Amino acid sequence: MASAAEQLAANMNFAAFSKADELKKRIWFTLGALLVYRLGTYIPLPGIDPAALAQVFQAQQGGIFDVLDLFSGGAVGRMAIFALTIMPYISASIIIQLMTSVSSHLGDLKKEGEQGRKTINQYTRYGTVILATLQGYAIASGLSSAEGVVTNPGMYFTISAVITLVGGTIFLMWLGEQITARGVGNGISLIIFAGIVAELPSAIVSTLELGRQGALSTLLILGLIVMVIGLIAFIVFVERAQRRLIVQYPKRQVGQKMYAGDSSHLPLKL
Repeated sequence: MASAAEQLAANMNFAAFSKADELKKRIWFTLGALLVYRLGTYIPLPGIDPAALAQVFQAQQGGIFDVLDLFSGGAVGRMAIFALTIMPYISASIIIQLMTSVSSHLGDLKKEGEQGRKTINQYTRYGTVILATLQGYAIASGLSSAEGVVTNPGMYFTISAVITLVGGTIFLMWLGEQITARGVGNGISLIIFAGIVAELPSAIVSTLELGRQGALSTLLILGLIVMVIGLIAFIVFVERAQRRLIVQYPKRQVGQKMYAGDSSHLPLKL
């Protein structure tokens, strides 16, 4: 039985949380946004035969598709509207960051502060659309070439699939920005993390079963484990990254007493 002190502490914590209206709104907004993302991973592309698609992925089990399916939260295996996930945005961000080192124009924008950052973010969005279009076309072409997966293969399916996949990526990019602004934590990181957590248990079981059957080598299984751990560590690093600005306080006199100068830091989340 809990002591009176423990009960009092629990009541105080609950009371403090109940008064944090802004925090509760942010938490509920984040959970709602992640729920929308998870629902989108179950909506298939129009014109796809789910049974035929399942047979194709069953034949490819244990390959790179399993890794992509894990990172997409199962959207690749179901060929959902969020099959590209947020990866085109991540790739575009990396490319733009690398180009800031070799392009004087982007380098100058990076030094312009908030306005320059907004311009670079806009370039990143353009790059996201381009990469998502290329990847969407590759996926649509691959699905069309697979026998029986697409009910009516042709130009109409290719165009509709590309538009749907690109639209899904753009929506996730916007959703991640909304979580960052109105929710809790970094939206892009949370979307990736939510997808991995949702599929991780089944992926571990299937991978170990394939290893037991000899379909996967021990070295490949270890490599997959290292990759997943590295990705989770990267997400945590991005989520907790901050820049510390040094704040220097000058000497000051209060009444008859002289206080020496001091320094502190102001943590800014990146």
